[in-house]
Amino acid sequence: MCGGRGRICGFINDGSSSKDRYSFTKLNCIIAQQCGTNYNIYMGIANLKQRTTQGAQIETLGESGWRFSCPGGRAGRYRLAQIDDYQALRRSHFPWMPPCHLRVEARVSDHHLLGTWGFGFWNDPFGLNLGFGGLRLLPAFPDAAWFFFASAPNYLSFRNHLPAQGALAAVFRSPLVPAWMLAPLGVASPLLVFRWFSRLARRGAAALVQEDSGAFEFDLTKWHTFDLFWTENGMQFLVDDQLVKRTRLTPRGPLGLVIWLDNQYAAWQPDGRLKYGTLETGARWIEIRNLTIA
Repeated sequence: MCGGRGRICGFINDGSSSKDRYSFTKLNCIIAQQCGTNYNIYMGIANLKQRTTQGAQIETLGESGWRFSCPGGRAGRYRLAQIDDYQALRRSHFPWMPPCHLRVEARVSDHHLLGTWGFGFWNDPFGLNLGFGGLRLLPAFPDAAWFFFASAPNYLSFRNHLPAQGALAAVFRSPLVPAWMLAPLGVASPLLVFRWFSRLARRGAAALVQEDSGAFEFDLTKWHTFDLFWTENGMQFLVDDQLVKRTRLTPRGPLGLVIWLDNQYAAWQPDGRLKYGTLETGARWIEIRNLTIA
């Protein structure tokens, strides 16, 4: 069960037996029959909501799975299929705090899936909601713990010694900074076109945002089981019960659950080159099943 704050994830029961049914006290948390330490997530029970751009789809697969599909197309048009549990919430009301254990099975349509995809927890730092509405109008520094898959030309690390693309188990932790204090960064953003300024800004981001990650390789066109263990003392990431990353770094909660597939890229290179946009892709999909959070 997710840890921490009673008004978000507290639970009640109607009897003294450990076999009684537990219900969370807020709509955005999971309502499920107790079964050991696992709580199965199904659409509608966990208040998961979809975000899809034109032509993208999220189809149900049986009782416990989904297929996220995006059509092929040229660069210059964003294509997204996403499920999350935080669309109507302020960041301070996101539902997940440690201790948490996320488990999911996943596979993809292609060995080299262009763009990004993944699953885990984050604080939706950009706050623009991609035109889907919501309450987060101001950006924030990133906090995240997730399995993140990024094709070239993505380069998604502030630190030169950490992997920046491929299959990643990654954690970001940022200081508590009021969103209004980030406004000067927006004013200075045009200066990022100058390579010398962009290098300085990247070093500044590395000083502010703690980060740890590890790369791994599996045939992702086949089903694999992914486990993410989030405690107050550290994180562990496993694939098919094999440890792929352990770190003492933890994100700052509360965070929201996100599962997505898109065609975007972002690259902030060590030499200061900054590029972002969308990629030309063929039709592609990811499949998710047996998602649980305990």
